[in-house]
Amino acid sequence: MSDGGRTAELPGIVEQARVEFDRALKRNIKGLGYFVSSAPVLGASPKDRLIQRGTMNLYHYRAMSDEVYRVPLLLVMATTNRGYIFDMVPGQSLVEYLLRAGYDVFMLDWEAPRADEKHLGIADYVLDFLPSAIERVQQETGEEDFTIVGYCFGGALSVLWAGLHPEAPMKNLVCFTTPVDFSKMEMFQAWSDQRFFDVDRLVDTFGNCPADYLYTAFDMLRPGARMVANFRLYDNMWNDEFVKSFRMFDRWAADMLPLAGEYFRETTKQLMWGNELYNGTMTVAGRKVDLGAITAPFLHVTAQHDHIVPSAASAPLIEMVGSADKEAVELKGGHVSLVAGGNAIKRLWPKLTDWLSERST
Repeated sequence: MSDGGRTAELPGIVEQARVEFDRALKRNIKGLGYFVSSAPVLGASPKDRLIQRGTMNLYHYRAMSDEVYRVPLLLVMATTNRGYIFDMVPGQSLVEYLLRAGYDVFMLDWEAPRADEKHLGIADYVLDFLPSAIERVQQETGEEDFTIVGYCFGGALSVLWAGLHPEAPMKNLVCFTTPVDFSKMEMFQAWSDQRFFDVDRLVDTFGNCPADYLYTAFDMLRPGARMVANFRLYDNMWNDEFVKSFRMFDRWAADMLPLAGEYFRETTKQLMWGNELYNGTMTVAGRKVDLGAITAPFLHVTAQHDHIVPSAASAPLIEMVGSADKEAVELKGGHVSLVAGGNAIKRLWPKLTDWLSERST
């Protein structure tokens, strides 16, 4: 290469070096602040708590639109995590998005079960907590009709309830990444293998299934992910938006709830071991669950890169539900990025509101 060519390259090299030096400086300065600053406030959309009973909370969010759809919407959160994944921060909140679109939003959320709640089983969630929330939504709005939107195992609880109550005035049912064929959840199958995992001993020893046990189990799905995430955080410490997003999602992922002992025992035996929901043999309090009896319009969304509930574990649900008006959608993203973050804002949220708008009057 001629000297002229080398000279022409110098400004680019110098600029690249300047950018990297600037980022390194910011990375070190901001890194110090990271450990002494408080995490972002999450789940701050204005709301009122309508029910607080043991592990159950029912919230009603305050309207952000002058015109509101007639049919209220009940979000049902998974029992392992807290519901603020639906309401991270302004501008990155599904709840806020729904409120501004004119929906009347309620959420069924969970607290850690107390030691004296270790007896709670699947029936308590499906035949007590969820119906109690639905009844209060109806009372609060004066409407018989309602829409249920269930996330992950919140979706499983929702379809269990719906399969037992086909006569209920459920206007719509929406599920995100809801497992139905538990044999396809391969990593969970491995660590709960009936030959080695003594669920009775765990529950009888601890009462409730400890949150640390569940957190470790989820972490094992991608053993190197946390290390990689920490390296990415360090590399991007100069980027305020990246750090803000990291802190939000890291806090939510670590904020895991213990599970009531009998509930954990029953879900392990009936779903992980027996695969009863997929096999059509699932019973709750002696009553047979019939997903084919569900006739409300049904939307099921799966995530293309979901490592927690792989598409193979959730996709069969669309065929099992008896609704004539039903749609299955697979979107890019993972188990969490499907419902929250930049990916969700562009993909899931508009799809959800478009689908509901035709069915919520």
